[in-house]
Amino acid sequence: METKISGETIFTGKIFTVERDNVDCGGFAATREVVRHPGGVAVMAVDGAERVVMVRQYRYAAERELLELPAGRLEPGEDPMAAGIRELSEETGYAADCVKPLGRMIPTGGYCSEVIWLYLATDLTEGVPHPDDGELVRTELIPLEEALRMVLDGTIEDAKTAYGLMKYTLLREAL
Repeated sequence: METKISGETIFTGKIFTVERDNVDCGGFAATREVVRHPGGVAVMAVDGAERVVMVRQYRYAAERELLELPAGRLEPGEDPMAAGIRELSEETGYAADCVKPLGRMIPTGGYCSEVIWLYLATDLTEGVPHPDDGELVRTELIPLEEALRMVLDGTIEDAKTAYGLMKYTLLREAL
């Protein structure tokens, strides 16, 4: 365990803050820089033909397009499942009659507090996407087996997407 001795916020942005903390590591001191993030959601939406509803969008930080599960940031106090339903609708236009939790993941626990809640959405109804301003996404339906191959060959690089695909595949009989 590490115990915070003191700290300061060194950056406050629209999405996250960065803190620099001095910590006691059981007899010696260390400094930790932590990105404080409100958390997010990702939705593994699967249609009746075992196709995964995905979005392709340019990610500025990655400097390329990524193929991802529909996902987004939690608003303060927002229920993660409600956020997942909202993000699925906004980014893809799809609605789901059945939404189940798939757990949560910590994508970068070494320096970031973000937790991503994962949901399975089935019994889908197609609709019209209505993404946020500045969000340019294209919906794609990818057969599950192809999506898994894309994880293994490195085409899908996004961690939450790879995790969601693998977890769903391993648990689908129980779901």
